[in-house]
Amino acid sequence: MKITSVNVHKYNKVDSKMLGVASVVLDDCFIIRGLKIIEGDNKLFVSMPRRQTPDGEYHDIVHPLNQETRTMFEEAILEEFKKIN
Repeated sequence: MKITSVNVHKYNKVDSKMLGVASVVLDDCFIIRGLKIIEGDNKLFVSMPRRQTPDGEYHDIVHPLNQETRTMFEEAILEEFKKIN
């Protein structure tokens, strides 16, 4: 699997830890939208798309199954975010 495209939109809301939202294309044939760029206590990180259930809990819609894949997503998204920041 290869990330073939990353698109990032910056948010400019005051007092918000969410700094942007990203879309990632895999192998030029599959897109994942709604990845959030969040300002954490020590660093920026990427939050996977999630949905709230009727009982108020949140569940990821998609997420990496291992750290190597999570790192690949974070590096690609944060690199693109830094270009527009």
